[in-house]
Amino acid sequence: MRSSTGEYSLALDHIRALAAFLVFAWHFTHARVPGYPVPFEAAFPWILAIFDEGHTGVALFMTLSGYLFAKILDGRSFSYPTFLLNRALRLLPLLVLVIIVSGFGKYWIGTDLDAYWNNILWGPLLPTLPNGGWSITVEAHFYLLLPLLLWLSARWRFALPLLLVATVGLRLGLYCAKGEVQSLAYWTLVGRIDQFVLGIAAARSQGWLTRHPWVIGGLVASFLAFYAVFDADGGFYLHPSYPSSSPLWIILPTFEGMAYAAAIAWYDGSGLAGKGLVSKGLARVGDYSYSLYLLHFFVVFRMADFIHRHIMDISDFHLALPWAVVCFALMIPLGYLSFRFIEAPFLALRRSYIGPRLEKAYGASPS
Repeated sequence: MRSSTGEYSLALDHIRALAAFLVFAWHFTHARVPGYPVPFEAAFPWILAIFDEGHTGVALFMTLSGYLFAKILDGRSFSYPTFLLNRALRLLPLLVLVIIVSGFGKYWIGTDLDAYWNNILWGPLLPTLPNGGWSITVEAHFYLLLPLLLWLSARWRFALPLLLVATVGLRLGLYCAKGEVQSLAYWTLVGRIDQFVLGIAAARSQGWLTRHPWVIGGLVASFLAFYAVFDADGGFYLHPSYPSSSPLWIILPTFEGMAYAAAIAWYDGSGLAGKGLVSKGLARVGDYSYSLYLLHFFVVFRMADFIHRHIMDISDFHLALPWAVVCFALMIPLGYLSFRFIEAPFLALRRSYIGPRLEKAYGASPS
């Protein structure tokens, strides 16, 4: 995951590791068939609700992406074609391999491949790629907007806030027209754009956020409390159904982005990541997070099913979560092998795309 610019942060790799585990825990506990092996019930204590609703790890990944690229690129010239080439080298080799393996798996069990090929065909536009590949599509759509977002935010202080108002308004309009907006808010840039934008805003305001930890603590605590209520009320699938008719999804992507962006900026600037063995170990997991994210789909449901059927009943979330930790740890060697032999050779081909720092049109960013 280390940038071709040479910049590196242990803290950001810690956050990648957390995001990967959140998604893993969500699929381990709930998602082979929604509600199996763990029924949708409130997690206790309430701080564990984000693990019970681990789909929010995708929001953390996307907010981190906006933060990272703003931190690297804000106020600097860069070669956009080289940037896109580097991102392709970063994301496509493993994604293509996963798509191929997924197709062979469907062929092996005799599945009709027409739907598979149709999903691959529409994958660059719609959230149809397998094994979480839909989120890579959303990320790619963000890359197409990134130069415009950076240009606007550098020239007009209110550009990003107004964009957030516009995206919330868009989701409100879609909700009024369709009766639900969860499917667009979760699976497409219609919702995820808020998280990228808030990540950019947090990178530009990192100094202020670092100096006000109690503000960040209050925001994160409010977010965790909100997720506890959301989880207790049915969460992703049962609030009140899927796709949800609740208007909550009009603002949920924004709330996730606000909390995660503030926490990322604060943790990145706090110096708490340290340099000990535990910190370095977590950072390694962050290095392998892309492989862990795409590859865990092949095994996570089987892991949970095997433990539930042959070792112990894990229908209680509080029993399933420790097993999710164990199984996630068992995935790390696979993540290493994938990173070392599939990702790393292509990462070595990346080129620097950063130019000299530019003068901001409206002066220094908030700090």
